[in-house]
Amino acid sequence: MKKSCLLLVIAAFLLMANAAAPRPAPKIVEISPIPQHTPTPQSVVDELLATDRGFAAAAAKTTVVPALSAMFADDVAMPTPNSDFARGKEQAIAALNTNPDNAQGRLEWTPIRGGVSADGQHGFTFGYMTLQRPDNTRIPVKYVSYWVKRGGAWRVVVYKRARAEQSPATRETMAPALPAQLEPPTTDAAVIARHKASLEAAEKAFSDLAQKIGVGAAFVKNGSADAVNVGPPNQPTFTVGAERIGAAVGQGGPTDSAPIAWAADAGSFVATSGDLGVTFGFIRPHKPQPGRPDANPFITVWRRAGPNASWRYIAE
Repeated sequence: MKKSCLLLVIAAFLLMANAAAPRPAPKIVEISPIPQHTPTPQSVVDELLATDRGFAAAAAKTTVVPALSAMFADDVAMPTPNSDFARGKEQAIAALNTNPDNAQGRLEWTPIRGGVSADGQHGFTFGYMTLQRPDNTRIPVKYVSYWVKRGGAWRVVVYKRARAEQSPATRETMAPALPAQLEPPTTDAAVIARHKASLEAAEKAFSDLAQKIGVGAAFVKNGSADAVNVGPPNQPTFTVGAERIGAAVGQGGPTDSAPIAWAADAGSFVATSGDLGVTFGFIRPHKPQPGRPDANPFITVWRRAGPNASWRYIAE
């Protein structure tokens, strides 16, 4: 056999041997899972404030009623100029439409503070707003919104606006009101009912205390150190701090009684974690005056350190 033929035979034999030899198993490359974002109290309030700002940005492209109603939940409650509450989105829209300024006017607003509950499902924002009429007249406004997250989307369930005579010189932001940590929401109806009952009881106890020590002192005792009140129309900014709020609302009033009483007789919303909620109802004078309403609507946002702590109002 020639040498070239021998080499061909050897090569063929080697190919057959390699084909028959067991092949090593392919190396499996393990891919690390994509890290998931773990929510924190700060990230939740950032999301809420971004939502509020997002609705404000969208408002630049439309008029007042669609701008506000876009962020309303179906069961929203909103005080109206008729000294009552619009209940539900349809009633809220109807109430807004009664004001000619809302037909063609436009809104711009900026939240200056937010807060969220430990279950990450409830929150509040408040800030400054400007209503621009068709004639370009600009009306300063202060607002308070209470939000609930449902189906992954934040919507307003209680809303309040109050006009001011002039815009604030500055719009300084306030640090957010945050829980120490987040916790999973509960679906236990009994637990939620207890939180709701304790919240509404806190509102009643607030009024009951005012009958004994006066409205101003009751506001001091029931408020957070960083609480805010929208204040009177001639004040461009929010009143900040329970002491200042008490001094403002109690000025000139009795210190051993109260000319008014109130309760959460219109409703409330409360977080399943029992640390954040909102009440709404009516303030009633003991002696109604001719030409004045027999009742005026109010809203109060409440907060507490935990389900066994005392409720304190944080915004109203």
